[in-house]
Amino acid sequence: MRILVTGGAGYVGSHCLRHLLAAGHQAVVYDNLSHGHRAAVPPGLLVEGELSDQPKLTRLLREHRIEAVMHFAALALVGQSVERPDLYYGNNVVGSYHLLEAMRAAGVARIVFSSTTATYGTPAAMPIAETTPQQPINPYGFSKLAVERMLDDYAAAFGIGFAALR
Repeated sequence: MRILVTGGAGYVGSHCLRHLLAAGHQAVVYDNLSHGHRAAVPPGLLVEGELSDQPKLTRLLREHRIEAVMHFAALALVGQSVERPDLYYGNNVVGSYHLLEAMRAAGVARIVFSSTTATYGTPAAMPIAETTPQQPINPYGFSKLAVERMLDDYAAAFGIGFAALR
């Protein structure tokens, strides 16, 4: 498959990228390098950019004939999310919206979303099950839950297939 890995220069995204390449997939990384590392991406696979740049994302998806997206591009520090919720809603939620709209424009209908157990907040029981109520207690968890809800809506309205990793 031809896969776009957003946040592919970061820790989790770059490990996923290595597994994709080892399995014979073609991959392109889209990352702004704010927390990622250029050296984590093999030469020729990195496209620098912001999630908010929907036209650039759309062109990239079309030019590389991307079939699926693995979305790891996110801010992920709970404490920082409390101090600067604007950054988390802007990047994690609004950025994901632009990615989904670029996918729609380019006809890409599959996405794997890196979510978090922070969507559950403080669960009443452990271990956490898929049926545990999602009640996030910080902007980071809320931002990831908002994207999960957006994915639910895009799946129902536009046929986007997705998996959310928690």
